[in-house]
Amino acid sequence: MAVVKLKAREVIQLKELLRTATDSRQLKRAQALLWRDEGDSVEERADRLQVTQQSVYNWSARFVARAEVEVAGRVADGLRSGRPRTALEIIDPFIDQVIDADPRTWGYHSTIWTAALLQHYLATVWQWEVSTKRVSRALTRLRIGWKRPRHQLALRDPYWQQAKGAQTRPLGAGAHGSAHAGRNDPD
Repeated sequence: MAVVKLKAREVIQLKELLRTATDSRQLKRAQALLWRDEGDSVEERADRLQVTQQSVYNWSARFVARAEVEVAGRVADGLRSGRPRTALEIIDPFIDQVIDADPRTWGYHSTIWTAALLQHYLATVWQWEVSTKRVSRALTRLRIGWKRPRHQLALRDPYWQQAKGAQTRPLGAGAHGSAHAGRNDPD
């Protein structure tokens, strides 16, 4: 376990960091170090910050190990392992650059850009291997959206049958040609 003995200058810098920092993880680490300097145990600090005791130990060890770095850097996040984010907002300018152009100018047999076409374009032209889902999310971020066109079939002209050669009947006329046909008239 790394024993942390804060210098007066470090206490001042940590308190200043508490007032100015916007990263909650950095704030928790700074607060845990200040509470340690006030004499609180690891258990008490972990309970107050709702973290494990191991996290508090790790923060203390990292603070001691980074003695050559300024205080804000000593309580900042360390490097993370794993696959880096490659598509998050990186592909946006590339899509924005080409979205207004006709895909046929790039050799595609389509008149509109689709997520699959943009994915292929990014892979072949810019060597960005991204999924269609990432492309769709980029289009949403850029506020680019389109829908397939709705085909509105022409409404029939009211006289379409007449144009085809059929005879027209007056309104209300039955099959026999008169509106009053079949009615008994008392005369």
